[in-house]
Amino acid sequence: MASILPADLREAESRLLKSIIESLQNEDFNRISINLKFEGLRIMPVVLRLSNELTTISRKNCLAWPDAGGTALAKREYPTCAGDIYSFRDLLSEDYNIKENTILIAVSPQPYDYEDFINLCDGYKGVIIMVNGRLVDSTVGIGSIGRDRNKSFLPSWHTAFSLEPLSEGALMREYPHDWSLFKLEQNGYRYVRDFRAKPNQETIMEAML
Repeated sequence: MASILPADLREAESRLLKSIIESLQNEDFNRISINLKFEGLRIMPVVLRLSNELTTISRKNCLAWPDAGGTALAKREYPTCAGDIYSFRDLLSEDYNIKENTILIAVSPQPYDYEDFINLCDGYKGVIIMVNGRLVDSTVGIGSIGRDRNKSFLPSWHTAFSLEPLSEGALMREYPHDWSLFKLEQNGYRYVRDFRAKPNQETIMEAML
């Protein structure tokens, strides 16, 4: 049970790293998902700090952005890391060959990046950490594409850490703990209960009441 929410982004990142390290000890988890849904969060500094922390504990890694624009911006903002920053298309080309002992950190893939991202994941046998990915689109859920995403690719991801604000509370997963629900009250967030699997909106509303 993770019964206390992080006080700030710094603490959330510290706990996120611990959850990733725990997850990396399990060889079954080669696709790891983390989500930080702070309002106004700039994800680029977060993933750079995560990359540096993993390097510090001798876990070689590289960063992958969905598009060329994000890749170029990251290289410009962090020139010392430019050699380890790629786009999805870069890694799908024959010019790049990332070794399997390198952790691939995929930054914010969206529904329109789905084809490139799934091809990248299918072709890479090492560990992939997906940061703030959103692979489900409300407009894509009917037909074979939507069914394939739900049945095969999406369930292959292990959630190591997730912190999501709700209208009247928050939902958190901090591996190896279950999903924890919190309710916002006058004196702060109060722990409500745990769930083995991520609860849907109806389950959350029932627990809140």
